[in-house]
Parts: sequence; structure tokens; C-alpha cells
Amino acid sequence: MNKHSYKIIAALIAFVLMIQMPVAYAASLSDLKKERSQIEAEKKELTKSLQQKTGEIQSNQNTQQKIISQLEQIGAKINQTHKEIELVEIDIEIANGEISDLEAEIVDLQERIDKRDELLRDRARAIQIGGTVSYLDVLLGANSFVDFIDRFSAVNTLMDADRQIMREQKEDQEKLEEQKVILETKKKKLEENKAQLNRLMASLKEQQTEKNRLVDELEKEEARLRSQKSELQEEYDDKVEISEELEKQVLAEQRRLAEVARQKAIEAKKKRDREKANAVSSGSGKLPTVAAGTWTRPAAGRYTSGFGRRNIGPIGSKNHLGVDIANSIGTPVVAAADGVVSYASRMGGYGNFVMVTHSINGQVFTSTYAHLSGYTASVGDIVTKGQQIAKMGNTGNSTGPHVHFEIHVGEWNGARSNAVNPLRYISL
Repeated sequence: MNKHSYKIIAALIAFVLMIQMPVAYAASLSDLKKERSQIEAEKKELTKSLQQKTGEIQSNQNTQQKIISQLEQIGAKINQTHKEIELVEIDIEIANGEISDLEAEIVDLQERIDKRDELLRDRARAIQIGGTVSYLDVLLGANSFVDFIDRFSAVNTLMDADRQIMREQKEDQEKLEEQKVILETKKKKLEENKAQLNRLMASLKEQQTEKNRLVDELEKEEARLRSQKSELQEEYDDKVEISEELEKQVLAEQRRLAEVARQKAIEAKKKRDREKANAVSSGSGKLPTVAAGTWTRPAAGRYTSGFGRRNIGPIGSKNHLGVDIANSIGTPVVAAADGVVSYASRMGGYGNFVMVTHSINGQVFTSTYAHLSGYTASVGDIVTKGQQIAKMGNTGNSTGPHVHFEIHVGEWNGARSNAVNPLRYISL
């Protein structure tokens, strides 16, 4: 069961108790209306909060758009970084291939140089074993001119071969050194490319981390605001449901009170007819004529004092919050309108005092009757307009037999701040 269900059940229980306690009819209706007004005020505040939260969500969406723009920029950087990484990886792949080719070529050159070195060493050993023999000795040892020519041709061939070997050896050695330098350059460039690749990869990781952070921030803020709005909406919906339920209770209570008043009015009319039939003709026992409309005067007699400030002695004054009607002690005092007797006892300077609470067209009124000699109604009695509730007297701060009559808009309060001139409602 959710929270607003408990509230509704509590309101229904209160409504049942209200039915069981007639003395609280008007007060209960007033409480229902006050609670309904309070709920409406809370609904307005919640509506304002919902509008504010909607504005915050809209503002957050603008912020989200900025973050999305940042994400797009980061995405473009990430794409560019990926392209640069691909280019560097291609460079590294090419460099690795070139290095492999150079290393293979260097190995080949080294093998050729080593073979020539071996050949030159073999020839040197052969010369050393055979003794020092120069090409001139070979030529001079010819037996004939033809032999000389043959020997000369052979010597030239050997000398050309030696020179070619030496030339090739030198070229290969120079090329070997050159290739080694190129190889070192390639390897250095490769290391630089690898370092650049590492930097690009680190940059890519940072960019991706920043992107994820922005996305997390975006989602977190969006979730927070929507959660708050959802809570406010749920609370608002609860208030709407409670408000509707209270409205139903108010209408039901008004209908019920109207029906009770109608039934009691029928009973009261019968009672008044009996009382009028039994009333004595003297002033002390005469009921006042019941006026048409909602209100009637509370007693027969003379109108002796009105509403407002009046003088007391030569220099004093006080605020008189009702009207006075004078007659003999025992004159019937009647309810000025349909209602419920909510007080019947002594009250300070008022003497014997009766209070009746009314609900008229949804508005609560309270009428009071003071300086009484006795009561004919008790607390909790439902009374109708013109029904006797007390007898006129001279109790409390009174200078003669009369009834002091007040009307208050709303419930009775000790300060009597809501008292109004009774002549606005009754005729004398």
C-alpha cells in the first residue's frame, strides 16, 4: 500500500468519526475545506517545482548539447589520431621491410667480401710457399718469343684478375659501410616512428578517457534530474488524488448535512408549532416570529444596543461585538439559523452562554447567546432556525435582563476577531 492510500484511508476514518459526532459537523466540514485548500496550495507549489525542474532539464539539455559538441570534437580528434596511427604503422611496416632487405644485402656483401678475403689469403700463402717470384721473372724465363708472348698474356690476365678482385673488394667494402649507415638511419627512424606511435596511442587513450568521462557526466546529470522530476510528479499525482477524494468528502458531507438539516427542520417545525400552541401570552414566554430566509432574530423584545464601540462612563469606551435584545427573564431564546450546539455552559463575563455552529452554503458561521438564565438545548443537539435553545437572563456582566447576540464568520476564536454586525444577517 502506498503513502497516499494511507492518507485516503485516514481521511475516510475521519469522515466516519465525523458522522458519529454531530457536535463536530460544521467544524469537520471546515477542516475538510481547510485541508483541501492546503492540498491545493501544495499542488501549486509542486506545479511550480515541476516547471522549475523542467526548466532545469531543458537547461541541462542545452548543456548536453555543448557536451555533445565537445564529444564530436573529441571524436574528430580520435579519428585523426587513428589515421595518423595507421600512417605511422605503414611507415613502420615499410621501414621493417627496408631494414630486412638491407640486412639481407649486408649479409650478402659480407659473404662476398669474406670469400675474396679467403681467395686473397690463399694466393698469399701460395706465393709464400713457392718463394718470391715476380711477373718479370716469369717473362724473362721465356724460352722463345712465342713463349714470351704467351707468358706476357698470362701475366696480364693474372694482373687484371688481381686488379678486378681488389676493385670489387673495395667497392663491396664501401657499399657495406654505406649500407650499414643507411641501416642505422633506418633503425633510428623506426625507433622514432615507434615512439610517435606510442605517443599517439597514449593520446588516443586520453581522448577516449575524456570522452567516456563526458558521457558518464551527461548520463548521470540526466538521470538525476529525471529522477527528481519523477518524484515530484509522483507527489503531485498523490496530491491530486487526495484533493479529489477530499472534494468528494466535502460534497458528501454537505449533502449529508443538508439532509440532516432538512429532517431536523421538519421536526423543529413540529416542535415550534407545539411550543407556540403552549406558549403563554406574556412577554416572558413569547417566541419571536421566525423570519423567512436563512437567519432570524434570536429573541422577542426591545433592541437596546448595537454593534461597535460604545462609551462606558464619562471617559471610557469598549468595543461591543454584538447586539442586545431586552425582555423579561425567561423569554425564549432561539437558534438564529440551522446548526449544531457546540457550547452550553458558563463563560466569564458572558454568564450563561450558548454557542451554535452553522454551515451555510459551504461557509462556517458561529452564533453566540449570552447572559442567559438557563438552557433548553445541550451540546451536540442539532437545532433549526427558530428552535428554542435557552432562556433570557441577567447573568455575567449584565445590567438588566437581555440576550447579547453575536455572529462570527468562521469558527469561534477567543479574540473574537471574526465578529461581524449581526444586523447584516437578521432583521429586528
